[in-house]
Amino acid sequence: MRRVLITGTTRGLGQFLAQRYLESGDYVIGCGRGAAAIQHERYRHHETDVADEASVTALFATIRREEGHLDVLINNAGTAAMNAFALTPPRSTKKVLGTNVLGTMLMSHAAIRLLRRSPHGRIVNLTTIAVPLRLSGEAVYAASKSAVEMFTRIVAKELGPLGITCNAVGPSIIPTALTAGIPADKFQRILDQQAVARPATPEDVAHVIDFFLQPESDLITGQVVYLGGLG
Repeated sequence: MRRVLITGTTRGLGQFLAQRYLESGDYVIGCGRGAAAIQHERYRHHETDVADEASVTALFATIRREEGHLDVLINNAGTAAMNAFALTPPRSTKKVLGTNVLGTMLMSHAAIRLLRRSPHGRIVNLTTIAVPLRLSGEAVYAASKSAVEMFTRIVAKELGPLGITCNAVGPSIIPTALTAGIPADKFQRILDQQAVARPATPEDVAHVIDFFLQPESDLITGQVVYLGGLG
C-alpha cells in the first residue's frame, strides 16, 4: 500500500486527488489550512500551512512517527493573484510566492528522508499553462509557477541518485474555486490558445500524475507536461 501525501486537500483538485488515491487502495495523508473535507479509514488529515516552516516541520515529525516512510508527495496547494501587475499589492505577491514556491520547496525538502525509504519515491508538482502562454493578468502567479518548474528540473537531477523522481504537470484551466473569478470572455480566450480548446478536468490531471507514479516510470524525471497543448 503506497503512502501518498497531498497538499491542499480541503477542496478542489487536491480533494479530488485524495479521493482518487483512496479509491485506488492507497493510504492518503492530506493537509491544508482548514479542517478535513474527507472522512475515510485510510485518510489522515493535518491542518498545515505549507508556507510556514514550523508548521511543515511539525507535520513531518508526525508522519515520521506514525508512518515511517512516504512513497509519493504531490505538491498541489496553490494560490493565485489574477490581476494586472500594477494592481497587485505586495502582500498578494508575498502570499502567492509563499504558498506556491516556498511551500513546494519546504514540503519537498522535508519529504526527502521519508521518500528515500520507498522503492519508487515520487514528487509531483503542480504548475500551469499560464507559464508558456504568458497570460496577461497572471504575472505573479505565472512567475511563481515558473520557479516551481525550474525547481522541478534541478531537484530531479539532485534526487535521481536517491531513487526519487520529480516531475510537474501543468493543467489547462480547470473550473474550480481558484478560477471562478475569471470572466467568461477571458476564460474562452485562454482556451482558444490551446491545441485542444476545452477546459481540463481533474481526471485529466490525474492521468498524468498516474503515469509519473508508476513503478515503470523510474526513468521519467525532470519533466513538465502541459495539458491542452499550445495552439
